[in-house]
Amino acid sequence: MSKPAPIIKDLLEYLDPNPTREGLRATPQRYADFIKDFFDAPKLDLSVFPNEGYDEMIVQSNIAFYSVCEHHLLPFFGYGAVAYIPNKHIVGLSGLALTLENFGRGLQTQERLTTQVAEFLTDKLQPKGVGVILTARHLCMEMRGLKKPDTQTTTSCLKGLFKNNSSTRSEFLHIVG
Repeated sequence: MSKPAPIIKDLLEYLDPNPTREGLRATPQRYADFIKDFFDAPKLDLSVFPNEGYDEMIVQSNIAFYSVCEHHLLPFFGYGAVAYIPNKHIVGLSGLALTLENFGRGLQTQERLTTQVAEFLTDKLQPKGVGVILTARHLCMEMRGLKKPDTQTTTSCLKGLFKNNSSTRSEFLHIVG
């Protein structure tokens, strides 16, 4: 975006009685740059390697993520835990965090984001199971409507052994809990 979108200037004129003051002059371009950067997620290309016999759970937790609520156009953000039990392939460790970051870009719901991460890893790796838990704060809950600061929403998506085997599910929940 070489020129700020006219709609951003229109929004500033709607929100502020003096939208051309010094502090706001560069705002349309800065906001346009943010939108382009945040909503234009790079192609997700994970490094996948042959599994050399590892058959235990691989868990990555405290993965920070950011997204934008599609219903209110306000951010939601938090931490995720992503786990899988390999079958024939493993993924490079950065791949779990990259997957969450990639699907978080753009307009989202937390429920869809959780499911997209789990389904993508299931399709890509064909593991014995996948578990994803996201805990987030939604500014649409904190700044408008109910106005409940620090409220956290947790979503989960379990596939394969994480869903069908109670001991696997319990182990995952214990590790990330």
